[in-house]
Amino acid sequence: MRADRLLSIMILLQNHEIMTTKELAGKLEVSDRTILRDMDALSLAGIPVVADRGKAGGWRLMDHFQSYLSGLKLEDTKALFILPSEQMLEDLGVEVDGLGIRQKLLASLPGSTKSEARHYMEKIYMDTGTWKPAGDKNKALLTIQTALWENAKLDIAYQKADGTSSRRIVCPLGLVAKGSSWYLVAMNDAGEYRSFKVSRITQAEATAELFARPDQFDLAKYWKQSKRDFAGSLPAFEVEVAAHPSIMGRLTFTDRFVEKVDSHKSAEDGWVPVTLCFNTEQEAAEYVLGFGGAIKLVQPEYLIEKVVQQAKAVMAMYE
Repeated sequence: MRADRLLSIMILLQNHEIMTTKELAGKLEVSDRTILRDMDALSLAGIPVVADRGKAGGWRLMDHFQSYLSGLKLEDTKALFILPSEQMLEDLGVEVDGLGIRQKLLASLPGSTKSEARHYMEKIYMDTGTWKPAGDKNKALLTIQTALWENAKLDIAYQKADGTSSRRIVCPLGLVAKGSSWYLVAMNDAGEYRSFKVSRITQAEATAELFARPDQFDLAKYWKQSKRDFAGSLPAFEVEVAAHPSIMGRLTFTDRFVEKVDSHKSAEDGWVPVTLCFNTEQEAAEYVLGFGGAIKLVQPEYLIEKVVQQAKAVMAMYE
């Protein structure tokens, strides 16, 4: 514990240049007397700590004492300061306590870059979680990680989007955080790469059988290409609608389906022409119905009849 505290004192002094005994004691939650003993210990260890007297005095490190991250430029350190969200780290079982990893990184920077790098610590915070707290954690994630580090094959039960389940043996190659979801990238016995949404893995068990990780496999490169392939394979079904001004905020809130808004072509009554894009006709019909009388379908004309039929079916259910 004392060794950690001594390191923390060095980091604090590198980041703040000068601090009083009381300030250090408050940061580290110890007594003033403990800080004084720690300073003696640092001096005996050869760390050049000095005490400046007077109203603006305090403890500081000698100007020549500074540790560096060799070879890192300012642009490199910017990326290091934009760390993953706390939720991601918690999912992976990583806990950052005390001063935090970014404080330690900041302390190791030379003075010329420390000031600008501090902006990325103070002004950017990454939160990939949802607005509502998630339910129970996926228990398979810990098992997957263990197998991943050990290059052990995984026996998983996987539930598809349609509700059907299957069991399979896979070789785990990596985990990818996409938004607030985790994906397992794995290789099957045929040497083919596959992606599995971790939340759909209902059971996972590491086997005793190990596998050889492909030498040329690049997780980031594979995921980027896989994402492009998936996006390119999705069907595109465009519809033209007229939207009432009262729903424009809701319509454009996420931009998920909105392709184009022709606000400059608004009709005299204020209705706005909007182009929407969906994967299927059914998805389009359900979306239009969801806004009731605030959206009027214009094109394609044949879909209008389907929307009318579905609206009549809803009315019949409640008559």
